[in-house]
Amino acid sequence: MTIRSPLIALFCLTFVNQSIAGGSSDRYVKQHLLPTGQVVVVAEGDLEPRSIGSYTVRVYSNDRPEYPTDDFVCGLVQSRDGSVENVIFADVDRDSIKEIIVTIRSVGTGSYLSADAFAFKDKRLARIGAVSGLPKDADCVSALVNAIKKTPNKAPQGTARKLADPQR
Repeated sequence: MTIRSPLIALFCLTFVNQSIAGGSSDRYVKQHLLPTGQVVVVAEGDLEPRSIGSYTVRVYSNDRPEYPTDDFVCGLVQSRDGSVENVIFADVDRDSIKEIIVTIRSVGTGSYLSADAFAFKDKRLARIGAVSGLPKDADCVSALVNAIKKTPNKAPQGTARKLADPQR
């Protein structure tokens, strides 16, 4: 057996593994800086199709800018129907603090938009609003403002606590 045979086999296994697992190098994984200085990482789920699955929103303290994702504070996993398109910051609940807005574009003929709004306060992350089925050129921020305004007393969804909190 020559050295080429094991290399070819390794290449084939790697290619097949990526194809079977649904891994895609173009999935959304980006780091953003919150207006308050913390780092937010938004990432589509590992090994999931781009068109449906989940995504995470993780907050890090950014106490050491040379290692911005060293100190995990909190995070949430959220389902998605489409591909994460963008992350923006806007004050959708009118409390003078900008929320994390994740926009998602559906796959298919409509290219509809949806958006989730997350509030980060006191080391806690909560989903405070969501809109879906919006036209492809809709203003997600305005839609979220209107949706949150209509349900002002709704309890936050998906409140998360810091993992490995010794006080639990």
